[in-house]
Amino acid sequence: MNYLSDNGGETYNLRHFWSNFEIADMDFWRGEAYTKFFEFLDSKGGFYYERWGDAPVHSIAAALFIPKDELHFFRDIGYRHEPFQHCPRGEDWTRGKCSCNSHDTLGMGGFFFFLVLVVVLVLWANDATMEV
Repeated sequence: MNYLSDNGGETYNLRHFWSNFEIADMDFWRGEAYTKFFEFLDSKGGFYYERWGDAPVHSIAAALFIPKDELHFFRDIGYRHEPFQHCPRGEDWTRGKCSCNSHDTLGMGGFFFFLVLVVVLVLWANDATMEV
C-alpha cells in the first residue's frame, strides 16, 4: 500500500506500473478478488466517463491483492512512452547498449504518475457493499 498512498491510504498518490508490457498469471485477473474489485470500479462508471486506464487499475489491484515478493519490476529493460521513460542504470545500461539517458528516468522502482483514479481507493474503502 505504501507505493499507492503517501498518507496511509487516505488518498491515491497517482503512481502505477505501465501496463504496455506486462507479464501476469491470468488466474489473478480471473480470480475472485480482482473480479469483485473490477466490478466495483465498473459500477462507478469511471471507465466510461473518466477514462480510467488499465495501468492504474492493475497497479492498485496488485498492491491490494498480491504479496510484494510475487511482483517483479524489470529494472534492466528500458521503456519509453512519451514523455516518460524508464532507463536501466549502471551495468544494466552499459550491457544493454542503451541510447536513453539513465538520469532521465522518472520515479523509483517502476512506479509512475498518472492523472486518473484519484478517488477510487477512498470510494472502494468506504463502500459497504464491496467484500473481497
